[in-house]
Amino acid sequence: MQKKLIALAVATLASGAVFAQSNVTVYGTVDVGYTNRGDATLTGVGSTNQINSGQSDVSKIGFTGVEDLGNGLKALFVLEAGFHADDGTINDQLFSEQAFLGLTGGFGTAIAGRLVAPRHGFLAAIDPFGAGSVGQYRNVYTDGPVLGLAAWDPDRVDNAVAYVSPSFGGFNVTAAYATNAIGQETLENDADFKTVTVLPRYTNGPLDVGFAYQRIKNDSTVAGLLEPKLTALTFGGTYDFKVVKLGAFYDQTKLDLDNDVDAKHKVWHIGITAPFGKHAVLASYTQSKYSGDILDGEKAKQWAIGYTYALSKRTNFYAVYSDINNDDDRLAGVDDASNGGGIVNATDDRIGAYERGIQFGLKHTF
Repeated sequence: MQKKLIALAVATLASGAVFAQSNVTVYGTVDVGYTNRGDATLTGVGSTNQINSGQSDVSKIGFTGVEDLGNGLKALFVLEAGFHADDGTINDQLFSEQAFLGLTGGFGTAIAGRLVAPRHGFLAAIDPFGAGSVGQYRNVYTDGPVLGLAAWDPDRVDNAVAYVSPSFGGFNVTAAYATNAIGQETLENDADFKTVTVLPRYTNGPLDVGFAYQRIKNDSTVAGLLEPKLTALTFGGTYDFKVVKLGAFYDQTKLDLDNDVDAKHKVWHIGITAPFGKHAVLASYTQSKYSGDILDGEKAKQWAIGYTYALSKRTNFYAVYSDINNDDDRLAGVDDASNGGGIVNATDDRIGAYERGIQFGLKHTF
């Protein structure tokens, strides 16, 4: 059952129950530590020091349950509430991480609710830093075309339905549709971010590869852009050699406007994880570049290195360092998953600047 939930959410659900009542399991993650982010080129602007929650992984508490309906059919649900361990507050939404209900059986799994976007879950599984910490691939990704891709292409989608097929010799397909990926639907659906995603994936032993297609369309004007449509294609995967796990992906997002204006955003990423005993070393390199009518030629390059030490099966220490080199008026910055992120010196003065981030912390799962 847990394997189907993982495939369905395209993200690893924390396992290990504190207690179980009937068929409900409670699980979660507490992640807290120190972050320093800064700009190495601007004079008179200091760095920012923070004690943050959810650095390497989102701090959350989750509830999952399964009911046997007979004849091989089961009902399932997942509710995950994100919170900030540094100040005790919850995220803007109660169940900000996931909230879905569905059915599973021999036909596969079908759910509806708020989900991890399949494509972003796939990318996070390839990046050794996942979708967290100052080393994550999203640092040079989420400023997207016209600095709007982060909002238009979220890593969680609302109002979604999804289907995950059974595995046929390691091959399965995830398909998802959201009537509005960001918030509630609007009158006549004209201003909705209608999102379609298809993710064929093959997993066999040490090999995990896939291809994702995603289209986001809005029939109104957004941020001055006439009827924007984003089309994303992603190829990538990982291979675990035991002594080292190698991952790579290529991601291309194209923005089309109704007045024939367009832009392309291309991202290349390669990462490695080298475990030895209770230790692991992580490293990655990510590069992105724009072409087309908007932000043409702007580039950003990031390299990151990290270290983890397993204090126990559930608790680990981590340290991460990353830096970004912005070229040709680019505006990428060191971000992270804690407290909704937050880039230091997020003004036009950062254009072309060199950014860096350092983190130390503890993560405990229950």
